[in-house]
Amino acid sequence: MNRNVLIKVFTELGFVFKKAVSHESLESEDCNALFLTSLKNEIDQAVNYNPWFTKESISFVFQAWAEALEENSLQKWLESYNTRGQNPKTVSLITAGNIPMVGFHDFLSVLMSGNSVLVKQSSKDNRLLPIIANFLICKLPELKSYIEFTEDKLTSFDAIIATGSNNTSLYFEQYFGKYPHIIRKNRNAVAILTGEETEADLQMLGDDIFRYFGMGCRSVSKIFIPENYDMNKLVKAIYDQKDIINHHKYKNNYDYNRAVYLMGGVQIIDNGFVLFKEDVNYASPIAVVYYEYFKDLSRLKTKLLAAIDQIQCIVSKESLLKDSVPFGKSQKPELWDYADGVDTMKFLMSL
Repeated sequence: MNRNVLIKVFTELGFVFKKAVSHESLESEDCNALFLTSLKNEIDQAVNYNPWFTKESISFVFQAWAEALEENSLQKWLESYNTRGQNPKTVSLITAGNIPMVGFHDFLSVLMSGNSVLVKQSSKDNRLLPIIANFLICKLPELKSYIEFTEDKLTSFDAIIATGSNNTSLYFEQYFGKYPHIIRKNRNAVAILTGEETEADLQMLGDDIFRYFGMGCRSVSKIFIPENYDMNKLVKAIYDQKDIINHHKYKNNYDYNRAVYLMGGVQIIDNGFVLFKEDVNYASPIAVVYYEYFKDLSRLKTKLLAAIDQIQCIVSKESLLKDSVPFGKSQKPELWDYADGVDTMKFLMSL
């Protein structure tokens, strides 16, 4: 399959994503117009199938991918990978359902590597990817033989990329370990504060914490703060996120965790829509953000390096750590920001 043709098709996909978010219309009856209608319908209806998939969340995903699928970004991403030969392998994807379209990067990578994709979706997120696949096939009919979805037991494949929890990863290892594979477990993002952040920095950190209700692997679930840090600065800066408490499932989690902590005599900071708890762990419950004090930045770096298998990314001021993500950007990874630091394209090209 010609990679330049694929780039054009996925660039067109990003164009329609952008139209859907901006509520624009297309007058024609071609693939773009029909796909746009489907996307707009999903923005309105997704919450009926998964209460966590709000209009805001779906719109954010579309906008983020509209930016990522610009032609120059796709070219930059793919320039270091050689085009595959004429013998595509079948790569199975087992996708998670924690945030909308969470398996799309793997789906894109398989096709761009010249391989065929067999997708087994989570029941929590099984509507958007098939619609996207229909658009791609409409634009490039030969893709029909490269894309398949199934709800059955996975058979007849050459490699697998599976994403799930720490518990399901054990199952994946047991059943799929004999195949070339990438198996992903739970990860979270952490943030490092020094006290020198501006109010705007902390406001953007609020996006890193609350986007997708904190359920993404790039959601900040823990912050490291220096001793004597004034938590009121952070609590005040993120107050514009207060409306999240109006989401009934989020509020249920907030109320439950608050009750558990209060009954257990656990000290927490409560601002009415999120709970801050001092804790050495990395993965916090929904509506809870852990924090931990640090004395020395170099020792903290060593600590984080030792816990690298639990951390998806680190958010901080750009000058603080070499590979850190700027505030407000954790949920907008570049195409080359691979999950778990594993180069998916390199894996696919090696099959």
